[in-house]
Amino acid sequence: MFLSFPDFNIWSAPLLILTLQGLVFAALLLSRYLKTNNPSDLFLFLILIITCYHQTCYTVGFMGWYDTYRNTKINYALIPLSIAILPLIYFYVKSVTMSSFHFKKRDWLHFLPAFAIILYRVVIYSYDALQPGFNDTQNGYLKLQLDEPFVQPIYAIFGYLQNLLYLAFTFQLFYTYRKKIKAYFSNTYRLELNWILSFLILYATLYVYDLAQTLIGEYVVALNYTQRWWLTLLTGLVIIYVGIKGYFTDTTQLKKLNFSFTPHPSGIPEASDTPQKSVPSEAIEELKQLMDKEKPYLDPELNLADLAQIANMNRAQLSETINTGFGKNFNDFINQYRVNAFKNMLKANKQDKLSLLGIAFECGFNSKATFNRVFRKLTDQSPSEYLKILS
Repeated sequence: MFLSFPDFNIWSAPLLILTLQGLVFAALLLSRYLKTNNPSDLFLFLILIITCYHQTCYTVGFMGWYDTYRNTKINYALIPLSIAILPLIYFYVKSVTMSSFHFKKRDWLHFLPAFAIILYRVVIYSYDALQPGFNDTQNGYLKLQLDEPFVQPIYAIFGYLQNLLYLAFTFQLFYTYRKKIKAYFSNTYRLELNWILSFLILYATLYVYDLAQTLIGEYVVALNYTQRWWLTLLTGLVIIYVGIKGYFTDTTQLKKLNFSFTPHPSGIPEASDTPQKSVPSEAIEELKQLMDKEKPYLDPELNLADLAQIANMNRAQLSETINTGFGKNFNDFINQYRVNAFKNMLKANKQDKLSLLGIAFECGFNSKATFNRVFRKLTDQSPSEYLKILS
C-alpha cells in the first residue's frame, strides 16, 4: 500500500522547517552548555526542545501521519508539557539576571506537575496496552474514557492558571532586575536585556492567543485543524527568534555583576514610612566637590563600586549618600552630571566641531539610545530641541 506520509504541503512544510531550525539551535545551546556549564544555556535548550516537541503533533498531522497510520499510538507519546515551559522561562531569566544563581534541590518542585503528567501517561499507556484489541485502535480504554473527557480539561485549566502565575513572577523578576541595575550602573543600555523583554512579551502573546483560541473552540464555534494552524506557525517563529537571540547574545558578562547589598530607595519618605537615617552634610558636600573636580562621570563604564573607591566610601555609604542626600538613584545622579556637561559643551559651541552624539560620548554616555532617553527624562526635551532653544 502506498503511504501518503510524509506529505509536504503548504501546511506542513513551514512547520517542519521552523521546528527543524529550532532543534538546530537547541543542539547548539546544549553543546555550549556542555562546554561552559552555563545554566542559562541549559534552560533555553529545554525551552526550545519542549516547544519543538509540542510542534510535533500538528507537524506530523499535516504531513499525513494520522491518515496513513490509523492505529498509531503517537497520542500517548505527545505528552503536554506546556506546564514546564513557563517555569523554565522563569529560571532562564533568573539565571541570566542573578550572578549568584544556583539551581537548588527544592527548585525541582517547580517541575513536579510535569513529572506527574509524564508518569500518568506511562501508566495509562501500560494499562491500555494490556487490553484486548489495543493494536487495532488508535486510543485505548483509559485514553478515551479517562484522559480525554476528564484529565485533559482539568490539566488545561491548571496549566493556564499556573502559566499565568509564572508569567507574572517572571515579569516581576525582570523589572526588579531592571530597577536594580540603575542603582549600580551609570550606563545600563547593554545590561537592560531588551531582547528578554521581547521574549517574555512574545510568550505572553502566545499564551493569550492560545487561551482565546481554546475558549472560542469550546464555547463559540468549533475550530478545525487549519484554523488552529496559525498558533502553531507563530510558535515556530518564536522558536527561531528565541533560538537566534539566545544563542548569539552573550549573557556571561552579567555573571560579573555583584549585587551584594540592597540600596536604600531614593526620594523623600512618606510620613508613614520608617524614618531614613540622616546623611552628614559633610559627606554630601565632599561628594559634590569630587564630582565637580575629578569628573568621574566622564567614564562611561563608571559604576557604584568604582565611585565608592574614588570617594573612599563603601558602597552602602555611597548609595545612602546619593539616595538620601540627593534624592536620586545612582543612575540618575551620574547622568544628571553628564547632561549638565553636555549642556555646557553646547554653550561653548562644541557642536561646531562635534556631532551631538559625539559630544554625548565625550560627556560619558556610551550609546545613542541611552543618551536620548536620559536627556528627555531629565529635561523634558530632546537634545536637538534643546539646541534650537539655545540657538
